[in-house]
Amino acid sequence: MTEPPAPPQSATLRLAHDVVSRFDAFVAQAVEYCRIRLREEHFGLTAEELDLLDLPEPPLGVPEATVWADQSWAFRFAESGLRMGDPYGILVTFDGTRPVDVQGIDDE
Repeated sequence: MTEPPAPPQSATLRLAHDVVSRFDAFVAQAVEYCRIRLREEHFGLTAEELDLLDLPEPPLGVPEATVWADQSWAFRFAESGLRMGDPYGILVTFDGTRPVDVQGIDDE
């Protein structure tokens, strides 16, 4: 998916191709990033939720990649089993090939 909807520039197409061709590797990176970052106190995960992060497949949800016209991109893990992901999931933002932020997506 490319936002905003318009014919993408060649640099955006190259980034989208990179994301698609390395999708599984980027998902693994995002999951590991979540395992580390979501342990920070300000995320407010319960002890039970912190334990879930140690599972082979933590309850983050189904990954969906979005590439924006400015060449930023992110994974949204939809239907997360963590409270912070209710109701719209968890967003992991990347800077190039490196995850740089994670946040719960709420009504705001």
